Amino acid sequence: MREEDTLDALRTEVRGWMEKNAPKDWRDASRTQDDFVATQRSWFAKLVEGGYAIPHWPADWPGGGRSLAEQKVIYEELARIDAPRLLLSFVSTYHAFATLHECASAEQKAKYLPRILKGETWCQGFSEPGAGSDLAALKTKAVRETRDGREVYVVNGQKVWSTMAQFADMCLLLVRTSNDGPKQAGITYLLMDMKTPGVSVSPINQIQGDEEFAEIFLDNVAIPVEQRVGEEGKGWAVAQATLASERGLTLMELSYRMRGALWRVAELIRKNGYENDAGVLRDFGGLVTQVDAVCAIADQFLDNRIKGIERVGDASIVKNAYSRALRAYSLLGLRLGGMDEQYLAPITFGDLNTGNWMADFMNSYAWTIAGGSEEVQRNIIAERMLELPREPKTWVLA
Repeated sequence: MREEDTLDALRTEVRGWMEKNAPKDWRDASRTQDDFVATQRSWFAKLVEGGYAIPHWPADWPGGGRSLAEQKVIYEELARIDAPRLLLSFVSTYHAFATLHECASAEQKAKYLPRILKGETWCQGFSEPGAGSDLAALKTKAVRETRDGREVYVVNGQKVWSTMAQFADMCLLLVRTSNDGPKQAGITYLLMDMKTPGVSVSPINQIQGDEEFAEIFLDNVAIPVEQRVGEEGKGWAVAQATLASERGLTLMELSYRMRGALWRVAELIRKNGYENDAGVLRDFGGLVTQVDAVCAIADQFLDNRIKGIERVGDASIVKNAYSRALRAYSLLGLRLGGMDEQYLAPITFGDLNTGNWMADFMNSYAWTIAGGSEEVQRNIIAERMLELPREPKTWVLA
């Protein structure tokens, strides 16, 4: 059978399953945090059962082993039917999976990966109040000790902007175990149980009404040494696997969801009488082209990763292309919606392409920072790919 026929058959299968199983009116049913969490957990479990939750995992996992073309079909159909994006489990199924799959021991994979499919929620403890864009400047300290005959890392510090940390069972945690040498050299990667004594979480209330992010406070938290990923002091390399999954697999899904949500903008054009407005049609055509380009860039990045020819900076290109397209998408929707869309409807954990245009617009700016700011990504592209001179560390005024 030709690949086109295979993909058409898959699309028909996925569309039929989604129409029967995708939750209806889930936005109205997710206004409170408890309802949001219940909807997310129920939808994830249903997707796992249907075989559509983890198409990017290897073939020995339920629903895994899908080709990039097959993954696109699934993401497009999820967007078409306006199914909830798996906000609560995306760190688990992307970041935690990529880290464990690429860097963890066999024992760690066997322990944690099945638990993710059963609904265990993970968060990411990377950024700190003084280490966001410059992640290697992190100061959360871990000291190796022996307690009750067991080797542990005793951790003290603070993390911030940890997505859904208030609901998490486990945390991907970066700590500093040494101050010797370059700042990247003293970083160690740990897997932390969020129920460990000394861990406390405080949600961050955002301007648009979300509490998507949280702070994590660590006070003499004892983490067993066997929950370290990779060697001590070599956590920076492990962290790159985590971040690459965000700028690759995650952004591929988000890009195709955005393309699948272009109908929202088209509906505004129809509803508000812009069908014959040449300027609006030009802007919409430019947006469609921009979104298509982002999808193609994400495809190329993942293809290069699979072939082992990924370059330093490729992920940065994907990240910047997506964040710019997201801003263009939400801005055009906000503009075409007129006064009706200037008001921020009440939301809990808004997605990125919801049609709640003011919330989408506000959220779009977060993506120019999350996972590495746009400015940092440009520096990586300029210095590591184009081999331009490094940015000066200091400026001297004559």
